[in-house]
Formats: sequence, C-alpha cells, structure tokens
Amino acid sequence: MVVAGRADNGGVEEVEPARFEEMVADALDGLPEELGALMSNVAVTVEHGPGPPGLLGLYQGVPLTSRTTQYAGVLPDRITIYRLAICRACRSVDEVAGQVRRTVVHEVGHHFGIDDDRLAELGW
Repeated sequence: MVVAGRADNGGVEEVEPARFEEMVADALDGLPEELGALMSNVAVTVEHGPGPPGLLGLYQGVPLTSRTTQYAGVLPDRITIYRLAICRACRSVDEVAGQVRRTVVHEVGHHFGIDDDRLAELGW
C-alpha cells in the first residue's frame, strides 16, 4: 500500500512488535469468512523495519485472477506489513490499528487481483 500525501508525522507512535502482530492477526480474522476461505497459497508477514519508502504494505505473488492450470509448485505469495512505516504515519495506537486494517485489506485485495485504482474507488 502506497501512502500518497501522508508524510512521516515527525514522531513514532510506538507499538511493540508483539502487539502489532496481534493487530495484523485481528485484521486478518476480521475479513469476511468467505474471503478467508478463498485465500490460497499466501503468507502474511510483519517486517518490523520501515520497509521501502512510501509503502505500508506490499503484495508479491500471482493474484488469484491470474492463476491458470499451470500454477503449481510455486512458493506462497507474500503479503508484508511494515510496522515502523505504519507507526510513523500514525499519532495514536487506535490510528495504528485502523491503518493496519486498511493496509491488510488493501494487500489482500491485490491477492484477489484488485488493482490500486479499484481499491482506491472502494475506499481502500
């Protein structure tokens, strides 16, 4: 997830790594059950560093909509959520939790083949 027009707030709303990982797990658990059941061959990880400039999360892999009968024997897709980048963009723990949820939903959307423009239209 790229954050346009959202600069580092000059401070960090520090959320401990274990609590941040709980937030990511809660965001995944909050997905509709039907979507969770459709997720296939994808690993979600937390990177505790800042990550690439401008990114809060990153999806790497072959979206479900692009998989063919030739899709086999590949490593899992990866969704990475960048803890420090999200903490730097937020001013409270509640804001961190909300941004984690938005970032997880955004990256899961990419797993389902939804591009950035459509995600923006949908508010993600």
